[in-house]
Amino acid sequence: MQVVDGIILAGGSSKRMRQNKMQLPFHGHPIIHHTMSAMASVCAHIVIVTGQYQDNYAKDWTGTADVDMVHNPDHAEGMFTSVQCGARTIQNDVFLIPGDCPLVEPSTYETLLQADGPIRVPTYHGRRGHPIFLAKELLASLRQEPSDSNLKAFRDRHEVTYVEVDDPHILFDVDDMLEYQKLLDMERMD
Repeated sequence: MQVVDGIILAGGSSKRMRQNKMQLPFHGHPIIHHTMSAMASVCAHIVIVTGQYQDNYAKDWTGTADVDMVHNPDHAEGMFTSVQCGARTIQNDVFLIPGDCPLVEPSTYETLLQADGPIRVPTYHGRRGHPIFLAKELLASLRQEPSDSNLKAFRDRHEVTYVEVDDPHILFDVDDMLEYQKLLDMERMD
């Protein structure tokens, strides 16, 4: 069985929300809990990279994956520093996802695992989304990338496999109150 870890990025300041969006409730749990649940379907170990908000997101976690917290002291310099901070803690293939993507289906992770290529990006109707899969062979170069770079620039210098999935939620994250309201509207329809 393929060993794959997960990195959940939770280092942002949630400026548009003016509060820690990862802790906003959805179906009785914080948003980040749902992101962890889907990732735990394929990952035995998950690293949550924190930043401005150092909440212990794992304190109520009762899922199957081991969850560790890592604080990124450079979080104010951008999301890529959190990617690199998380990458320094793992040695296996890895999935990367922002913590505010609570609706990604476990089947999306499975589909990406079954694909080939050192970098795998899900698409829905041709649009790229999350999570991103990185082979462990790329971790050393990811760690050495300049901190003012970004994941897109890193990705575009390598072979990428785009994998079409039947999951529109790969395109959805919760950046502002309008998107959070959409999430709550979905909750009411369930």
